[in-house]
Amino acid sequence: MDAYDGDSNAPDGPIGANGTRRAGDPEDLRSPEGLGDLAGPEGSRDPENSGSPEPVPSLAPAPPPPPTDRPGPPRTGVAALSLRYQIGAALALAAVAVGACVHLGMVFLSVAPANTVTKQHGTAIEEWVYPEFEQNWRLFAPNPLQQDIAIQVRAQVRTKDGNIETTGWNDLSARDGEAIDGSLLPSHTRQNELRRAWEFLAATHGGDNRPAGLRGALSEQYVRRIAVMRLYREDATSRQGTIESVQVRSETINVPPPAWSHEEVSQKPVYRLLPWWTVTPDEAARGVR
Repeated sequence: MDAYDGDSNAPDGPIGANGTRRAGDPEDLRSPEGLGDLAGPEGSRDPENSGSPEPVPSLAPAPPPPPTDRPGPPRTGVAALSLRYQIGAALALAAVAVGACVHLGMVFLSVAPANTVTKQHGTAIEEWVYPEFEQNWRLFAPNPLQQDIAIQVRAQVRTKDGNIETTGWNDLSARDGEAIDGSLLPSHTRQNELRRAWEFLAATHGGDNRPAGLRGALSEQYVRRIAVMRLYREDATSRQGTIESVQVRSETINVPPPAWSHEEVSQKPVYRLLPWWTVTPDEAARGVR
């Protein structure tokens, strides 16, 4: 028997027993009308949209997400350099760090109490520290200095006609004071170079003005070079010839006490005269700057 006969006992096919198509057939599902029937009873439909078919959802693939690997901010500093320059910068920083550590260690050992290291390497430590990096704690002394010490120098100059002429005393300390007085930004060299050089010499010479050891000879050379350099720069006679020898002296005057004090101190200057020092050829040729 054919499955689509009108027999009531036959199974229902795509077309019902009375010859009509059933609402749930696949062809109805593929049509807009069939989709509308699955939405529910007609009483639940929107009256305004009941006459138009509902839109079918799109099955097109979703667009790909935007790329997330955006370039970061530009590199700056050492990171912006090439590898070769980065290595060079790293080596330079390492050299500076090592030099700073060595310098701090030398300065520490120079002011530390006597120990095994200073006994074995005392000469190397002194050559590194003195005279430029000498440490002076006089600022914290309970009894500060109460004297004015002026450094004066004169020279024997060979003039262009071959004669030897002795200059007058040049007060180097007074000229430094004139340069500092009233200056908003006084020179560190003007304030400290001459004073520290004389303190270094006075600490390494005895009462007979003879140097005590290697540091004493070094202090003489340091003071002599400062004197020659200043004379060539500030003394008219020295500029017109060649300096062959110099002599340095100090003038010490006590600081007068305040008006409310009854203390009496002598105001007479005291001089310390050093012997004549022969100027080396490179110093005489103005090779010292």
